[in-house]
Amino acid sequence: MGRGKLRIYLGAAPGVGKTYAMLSEAHRRVERGTDCVVAHVEHHERPRTEALLRGLEQVPGRVVEHGATEMDVDAVLARRPAVALVDELAHTNAPGSRYAKRWRDVEELLAAGIDVVSTVNIKDLESLGDVVESITGVRQHETLPDEVVRRADQIELVDMSPEALRRRMAHGNIYKPDRIDASLANYFRPGNLTALRELALLWTADRVDEYLQQYRGEHNIRSTWQARERIVVGLTGGPEGRTLIRRAARMAAKGSGSEILAVYIARSDGLTSASPKELAVQRTLVEDLGGTFHHVIGDDVPGSLLEFARGVNATQIVLGSSRRKTWQYVFGPGVGATVARESGPDLDVHIVTHDEVAKGRGLPVARGARLGRSRLLSGWLVGVVGPVLLTLLLSNIDADLGLANNMLLFLSLTVASALLGGLLPALASAAFGSLLLNYYFTPPLHLWTISDNRNIVAIVVFVGVAVAVASVVDLAARRTHQAARLRAESEILSFLAGSVLRGETTLDALLERVRETFNMESVALLERAGDRDPWTCAGSVGRTELDRPEDADVDMPVGGSNGHMMLALTGRVLPAEDRRVLAAFAAQAAVVLDRQRLQDEADRARALAEGNRIRTALLAAVSHDLRTPLAGIKASVTSLRSDDVEWSEEDRAELLEGIEDGADRLDHLVGNLLDMSRLQTGTVMPLIRAVDLDEVVPMALGGVPEGSVDLDIPETLPMVEVDKGLLERAVANIVENAVKYSPDGKPVTVSGSALGNRVEVRVVDRGPGVPDDAKHRIFEPFQRYGDAPRGAGVGLGLAVARGFVEAMGGTLNAEDTPGGGLSMVLTVRAAPAREPAAPELSARATP
Repeated sequence: MGRGKLRIYLGAAPGVGKTYAMLSEAHRRVERGTDCVVAHVEHHERPRTEALLRGLEQVPGRVVEHGATEMDVDAVLARRPAVALVDELAHTNAPGSRYAKRWRDVEELLAAGIDVVSTVNIKDLESLGDVVESITGVRQHETLPDEVVRRADQIELVDMSPEALRRRMAHGNIYKPDRIDASLANYFRPGNLTALRELALLWTADRVDEYLQQYRGEHNIRSTWQARERIVVGLTGGPEGRTLIRRAARMAAKGSGSEILAVYIARSDGLTSASPKELAVQRTLVEDLGGTFHHVIGDDVPGSLLEFARGVNATQIVLGSSRRKTWQYVFGPGVGATVARESGPDLDVHIVTHDEVAKGRGLPVARGARLGRSRLLSGWLVGVVGPVLLTLLLSNIDADLGLANNMLLFLSLTVASALLGGLLPALASAAFGSLLLNYYFTPPLHLWTISDNRNIVAIVVFVGVAVAVASVVDLAARRTHQAARLRAESEILSFLAGSVLRGETTLDALLERVRETFNMESVALLERAGDRDPWTCAGSVGRTELDRPEDADVDMPVGGSNGHMMLALTGRVLPAEDRRVLAAFAAQAAVVLDRQRLQDEADRARALAEGNRIRTALLAAVSHDLRTPLAGIKASVTSLRSDDVEWSEEDRAELLEGIEDGADRLDHLVGNLLDMSRLQTGTVMPLIRAVDLDEVVPMALGGVPEGSVDLDIPETLPMVEVDKGLLERAVANIVENAVKYSPDGKPVTVSGSALGNRVEVRVVDRGPGVPDDAKHRIFEPFQRYGDAPRGAGVGLGLAVARGFVEAMGGTLNAEDTPGGGLSMVLTVRAAPAREPAAPELSARATP
């Protein structure tokens, strides 16, 4: 018995038609004679979905605790259909179920050989939880591992435009009428739906790429399949790279879904020949254009470039025309010609002209004076094989050029050998050439003796000149390479210092630059307080995180010889000449770390300054708002105590009412001041418990006139996880503010609704409203919008309300009320369904 197959309908948001598509597929399979049953489907009272359930066999669910109905796995296994429909794969089962998550139930069905068709929303994927929360403001608690969906045998995207989905919502095809307005104004906003749709399309496209790569790997397919345009841009680090990137971006713009992959091939011998500053600019440019930058190590540049392009299934390669001068083509056809020749018919190569064509590339930067393997080989070939070929040529021509001309020809080979391979090939060429001159061209011929003393002098002079010329050429090559290296080092250090001084480089970015520059596996900045204290990692990049300098291949002390800070690298041992640049990187890393810590201290100082500003504003605000009620209370008390006036009962009651009103205003003001002080000092510690919203909100309306608020809090709302006292104070402040600005005869509406795992309270007034650019300012302390009278308070109510709501993990935002006015939207987490306590059995109960 084999494992069953899993088919998943993936959607961007609830209501796009996943369940409808699943049930339609079930009807098609039943018509073809497939044994198909409905194991569990959530129709959410949607008429069209309920209609599709008719005609399909349904396996009754199992009632668990709280009266919830879950899929009966045992019944499905006993029925043993060919295909089972299981809706909402990411669903969390109610307490009392066999598994905590529904996808584990499905795994058991698949293991039993039953094919399963299920549904998933893009928000249900565990890896996208943070992304979805940042888009919608809603944290998804019912998730499932991405690997569960990736293992599915088929994934079908159920797509719908945001406009069509909102129309479905407005027509009542998704939620009940009491949830439509709140849903359209929150989760189902056009921007949210567009972003979620893009996530679903991109995730599905990546999954298709995985299928394609897996198939190509299983069948050992190396040719490019042009299913999707992928344009690889080969960069040399030269200034022409920007032109190539922009040209590739224009090419990608002509085809929807095209990708740009910029790749720089660096040799594995330490510092690269490219300008780090120019590479950083090109990396930023390609990322701004929506592409990706890749840093690849490889000594064979054309081969590495083609291997990378075929590895990512690229369809096009963009290269620049060679910057080499004409005479430099003697050493080879160049990267562009080689790539074009070896790319094959399935990989197009575009050679783009630019302003740097044929201007020369300069000498590569080498470590010390060491030349590349190909240069050394060429030098030895010219120095040893060249004289042999020249001897054969001169021996087979009739013209006698003379010993002097022959020596000049052999000397030219020695100079060429020195230019290519350095001193040792040149010395070998001089020695070998002198022997050949003696044997073949100095009388007596074909003997190792020289009869004429003048010829002896000529041979000696030839050897001396050859050695001198080889030494001079080799020294010049060394100096040229050293100058090129120093230039590269100076560019690295100049760019590094400038970026650090401008504050553009973070510690992780700097360590990543160190890793790329020296071709290392991992880089870490370690520090300790004293000589005997343990090391701690201040920052690390790469495959592994280092804890001690002893575990590193290279360690560089930072900031003197005290050894309290160390830059540690793993991957290979660096030569001594590279440690000079590494020391500069280490010093800059210490500077960056100090700057980050100073920035943290500055932020703390800024917070203290903000606290001082709040206290100053507090003193200025309360100077009037505290005195006014106190003056009224004192005047009323003085009047009551006066013996000169005989007060009537009505007058006495009026004075006492004024005292009570003043005391209430003082109590409210002092309460807000204390609450604001607690928020500023971070001493608000909410006690989160599950409470009913209809118990909290009515208690918050005690401070507003009767009849000024219309309350609509359904009893069917789920419980919320809040601090009851903080929520009551927050709602009270919001409602009092709304009543204050609402016109007479137009009561404030306070309503509640549920959306997913969030519960929303809306406080709607019909007042003058607030412009968009001022909506964020009304939540700042001591801010009163418009021409609010001095007696309207010190402007702390909404600031305190938002602080309390955020302390409980909720949000408080202001929106325009359709038709005029302002709506305050308070959103808090819904409490999970509680598991009831097990009933206690009597000790005398009999089995």
